[in-house]
Amino acid sequence: MNLPNKLTILRVIMIPFFVLTLLYDGGENQTLRYVAAAIFIIASLTDMLDGKIARKYNLVTNFGKFMDPLADKLLVCSALICLVELKELPAWMVIVIISREFIISGFRLVASDNGVVIAASYWGKFKTTFQMIAVVLLIVGIPALSMVTTAVVWIALVLTVISLVDYITKNVNVLKEGKM
Repeated sequence: MNLPNKLTILRVIMIPFFVLTLLYDGGENQTLRYVAAAIFIIASLTDMLDGKIARKYNLVTNFGKFMDPLADKLLVCSALICLVELKELPAWMVIVIISREFIISGFRLVASDNGVVIAASYWGKFKTTFQMIAVVLLIVGIPALSMVTTAVVWIALVLTVISLVDYITKNVNVLKEGKM
């Protein structure tokens, strides 16, 4: 159990605290929304940190390869679902985002079965960055930033679709029988 794996586990443990803090009192308590945003930011930073440490110090493990992306998806999907509950985000947008995650996970699973590793693309990294910024902006809900928040949400959605198309076009051979 190395440091990157401990950070991944910490991120998973933070999710229920984030959800409870955000949804407590129907999201009406602004102080708790700031606390929830802080928890989300800290959890998101552990995502960046665990990967950098694992690569820099050659601490990449099978556990980390499995749990890190799962922890990321759990964190972001939990936040998005909470934001639908709080009526801060339309459900159809969240369905698009979560669908993309399932599709890419499926691609990676099939590729892995064939000994192929599908690395994260720059589009995927941009998508993740904008999704996380959008989540924080939606959680804190500062009225003066409403236009910025809306723009960031739409950019995150567009990047979600672009990154999906990018993954599919670059890795279409994963779906072709016997063509690796």
